[in-house]
Amino acid sequence: MSTSSPTTPTNRLAHETSPYLLQHAHNPVDWYPWGPEARARAQAEQKPIIVSIGYAACHWCHVMERESFENEQVARVMNEYFVCIKVDREERPDVDQIYMDAVQAMGIRGGWPLNVMLTPEAKPFYGGTYFAPGNWVKLLENIAQAYAGEHRAELEGSAERFTQVLQTSELEKYGATGDSAGLNDESFKLLAYNLSQRFDRERGGTSQAPKFPMPSIWRFLLRAHHVSGSQNILNQVNLTLREMAWGGLYDQVGGGWARYSVDAEWLVPHCEKMLYDNGQLLSLYSEAYQVTRDPLYREVVFQTVTWVRRELTNPEGGFYSSLDADSEGEEGKFYVWTREELQQILGEEESIAAAYYSCTGLGNWEHGRNILHRRQSDADFAAAHGLEPHLLAKLIHGWQKKLLAARAYRVRPGLDDKILTGWNALMLSGLLAAYRAFGEAELLELALRNADFLQQNLRHGPRLFRTWKAGRATINGFLEDYALVIEAYISLYEATFTESWLREAEALTAYVLENFFDPAEQQFFYTDACAEPLIARKKELFDNVIPGSNSVMAHNLLRLGRHLENAHYQDLAATMLAQVQSLVVQEPQHLTNWASLYVALLRPGAEVAISGPQAEALRRELSQHFLPNDILAGTLEASNLPLLAVRAATAEATIYVCRHRACQLPVHSVPEALAQLALGEQ
Repeated sequence: MSTSSPTTPTNRLAHETSPYLLQHAHNPVDWYPWGPEARARAQAEQKPIIVSIGYAACHWCHVMERESFENEQVARVMNEYFVCIKVDREERPDVDQIYMDAVQAMGIRGGWPLNVMLTPEAKPFYGGTYFAPGNWVKLLENIAQAYAGEHRAELEGSAERFTQVLQTSELEKYGATGDSAGLNDESFKLLAYNLSQRFDRERGGTSQAPKFPMPSIWRFLLRAHHVSGSQNILNQVNLTLREMAWGGLYDQVGGGWARYSVDAEWLVPHCEKMLYDNGQLLSLYSEAYQVTRDPLYREVVFQTVTWVRRELTNPEGGFYSSLDADSEGEEGKFYVWTREELQQILGEEESIAAAYYSCTGLGNWEHGRNILHRRQSDADFAAAHGLEPHLLAKLIHGWQKKLLAARAYRVRPGLDDKILTGWNALMLSGLLAAYRAFGEAELLELALRNADFLQQNLRHGPRLFRTWKAGRATINGFLEDYALVIEAYISLYEATFTESWLREAEALTAYVLENFFDPAEQQFFYTDACAEPLIARKKELFDNVIPGSNSVMAHNLLRLGRHLENAHYQDLAATMLAQVQSLVVQEPQHLTNWASLYVALLRPGAEVAISGPQAEALRRELSQHFLPNDILAGTLEASNLPLLAVRAATAEATIYVCRHRACQLPVHSVPEALAQLALGEQ
């Protein structure tokens, strides 16, 4: 984070709301935000452009700012030879997506900070990630000399070739032929097998190091287990979830998850805490609890919700974006402990706490410090140390309370307090998954406050904005925002039976079909038809740390289509999967949200309708079970929804289980409904 004095002259970024851009507002670099002004100047002066992309919680972004962008001599070179643009990748994922793809097309591994050189027409010809100051200045001088001299035509030719690559259809680029052989058990088994080849069978996850949580992989495997009954699949999920929750990736004191671990043991976290990870991990651990009833998963969910409420929630109910990795200029300093610190805080209980959290006198990390982590279940630890389980639970609660209080006196990591629509929707969905699993009213209250915040502040007529800060909503929403909000609103309907949320999802879906859909390829563009034109209009196919917006939209079309009995929506979801199905089977680790759609179409769930005076109580009881491919509709009164219109409110609460346009006999209890659901899955 910038250490410049507030009295330092500001550049144009001082007028932005993004905390990341504001961190650079006092740099001597003559920064522009992304927009027509910078490109007009580049064209008028025929200078190349530097576009530098990062985000507020990014450790190496701060390092490069400190070393280069705050340096007067470096800034002088940048200002003399280039027009300099700074981008918050979280606000403008469309810009980030294009230039990240460009750098990768150059054969360079992507990451942030991302620094790309463009022609005045914003076409890329060179790029990279972090540069040390000496290398950065040398690169700038070489490029400036080449661009001003006889090599300009060569650089512009490269830019044209890279732009052509960027304008190639994603389906064409990745060989998604759309010649699907249809859904079948053999392809599904091959898909699951190909994914299993990536498993780390000792510590969970799918690789050695670094290790990312990748919630969509494990949520897919829960669905694969649900339809296959495979114990091996469930064992891998449980191994992964246990090791992650025991590791340093999880904040053992305050709850919440870091972005990834740099090692193979989930021990050393990259200490950024991102809203999008934590929202998805709430969904994952809540669903895993529905399947296993493991108390560890419940503990993780409720601690994470407490952390979100305490540290990432604004007074109106919106959720902030992230916490920085650094405090006092050091990554992770806020979270680690020496044995001496533990002794001062915990007193005579320190030795047993140090054993529980695997701390040593020399430290398990740098400079004699310890990352708190676990290597045993509570039951095994209690047995090994001659403790009653209830006494150990009481001790742990006390340690966490004391350490959290002590940590409150430390310098806190920086907070990125902008509110992003899609990320808020991921947390909203996570809270709703937790509410379904545990039935606690406070979870629904937090979810409803957030949904109301989104409606009041980030919705404008039929459209969504991307970001909100200090009372201002800015930037048109991207497909990610629409898809994730629609997903959350459908879940909100199923969690409350408040029909207006389903109608909101329906209205947003209509807008997306009108303004994002490409009928030629039967997929959705990432940007709105009314958005600023960039050098390429991209489609997001792959599921990354956040599931790809096309796969989320396909799920939405299937779920909403079933609720509304809209065959076009359901057919379009199947068509979208068919376009990428061969890739899903071959490379499932990059397409696991698509793989979950494969399961949903291969083994269609039931439509479950509940009516009558006790509909809400029956919904709460039924929702505690893992029913990933079933949709749930209900009403206390009359409703025009297709699943409910012919089922007038009855004196006795009634559950209808229907499949393939045929319904079983109405029943009046959840055990009877579960028996019908189980029978239908055989």
